Amino acid sequence: MSIDISSRFNYEQLFRFVLPSVVMMIFISTYTMVDGFFVSNYVGKTAFTAVNLIFPAIMVFACVGFMFGAGGSALVAKTMGEGQTEKANRLFSLIVLSAFAGGILLSALGYFLMPFFASAMGASGEVLACSVFYGRTLLLSLPMFVLQRVFQSFMVTAGKPSLGLHMTILFGVMNIGLDALFILIFKWGLLGAGLATVLCEYAGGLFPLIYFLKRNTSSLQLVKPEWDGTALWKVCTNGSSELLTNISMSFVSMLYNYQLISIAGTDGVVAFGVIMYVAFFFEAIFIGYSMGTAPIVSYNYGARNPERVKAAFKMLLKASLVYSTLLWAAVMLFPQGFAAMFTNKPELLTFTKTALRIYMACLLLFGVQIACQMTFTSLGYAKASILVAVMRKFVLLIPLIYILPLVFTADKTTAVYLAEPAADFIAVSFTAVLFAFQFRKALRQISDGEASDKKPATM
Repeated sequence: MSIDISSRFNYEQLFRFVLPSVVMMIFISTYTMVDGFFVSNYVGKTAFTAVNLIFPAIMVFACVGFMFGAGGSALVAKTMGEGQTEKANRLFSLIVLSAFAGGILLSALGYFLMPFFASAMGASGEVLACSVFYGRTLLLSLPMFVLQRVFQSFMVTAGKPSLGLHMTILFGVMNIGLDALFILIFKWGLLGAGLATVLCEYAGGLFPLIYFLKRNTSSLQLVKPEWDGTALWKVCTNGSSELLTNISMSFVSMLYNYQLISIAGTDGVVAFGVIMYVAFFFEAIFIGYSMGTAPIVSYNYGARNPERVKAAFKMLLKASLVYSTLLWAAVMLFPQGFAAMFTNKPELLTFTKTALRIYMACLLLFGVQIACQMTFTSLGYAKASILVAVMRKFVLLIPLIYILPLVFTADKTTAVYLAEPAADFIAVSFTAVLFAFQFRKALRQISDGEASDKKPATM
């Protein structure tokens, strides 16, 4: 189904429009969850610890995909809103090529740095060897992983969110099937988990590439790119908030693992791994909804339609608040159900349940944070978006991970988990004030531009 992003949306239409992006992000989050499920239940605790330790390092290198996807789709959608279709296609093609080249370079760099990352997070012995092996295996598909992330953003801009959804579901089912085949039947262990993910990411990158290279019914087409350094710089700066957000999330995960392995041993890392899988799944809903709404905001910003920009954001914010409340309630009421997917050991299960309830308090605020940050990016307010990303993770969360265990010495493990909701509470207050100022500014600029266009020309 093809959807025109220039249309006026009500709640029902917006929900239908963004639903493919939401489901798509949920399925993407299951890639890691599936690996974790099979490794935890059928390979062993050491391998599961290794996967949890090294995955954040992989995401550091993969974050370039989020940068090109978020920054690129915002610029291309704005260009389409200005009526410059050919230019939009050239920009789209340049962004895809640049992202792929960046993925290749980062894959090579990551191969050599993987032992450093693993040892820096406290891995040693068998855990270190498994971490490096799994990390290097995943790096084989990093360029395709980057392409997949870029195309996921552009599927919405191209008016083909349903196609992106169908592809993602196909690859998600493929990942489950390959994990089962390689681990349960072939008994390949950690290698099987890594290869399953690699093959799925190759499929996820190549299929949309072939689609956009051929003549299609979408709003975008891959053509011969033309170098535009200024535009590429805009893409990188505008998408840098998503880059910094994902890099900071990866570094924060590494810090959590480092603290927990020193305080609670491998059980602490295993418990945090479970929390991350659940968090990835829930956060995917907010990110997917924001991804689906972002091109609408960018298009109408380019078309100078302030009312539709305002309406799109209001619907995004209300939906985020509703989802936040529902998901938080699910975790508070049924933590054991989520934890039991990855462990059946009674003592570890109890530990993980408590940790989930503490950490996932951040769900009440996360949706608002993502909605504001994504809207900043959609409007081209790169500095504001970067400031929000830096404030939440680097300025607040990283220090709190170290400080709170020093303050609450009676229960250092609980203190570590408290860092996330504490940081989010402060960050969302700052974000709300900044957003109120910047959003009004953007609407005034659109209105002023619209008014100047309507003035009669003077001789």
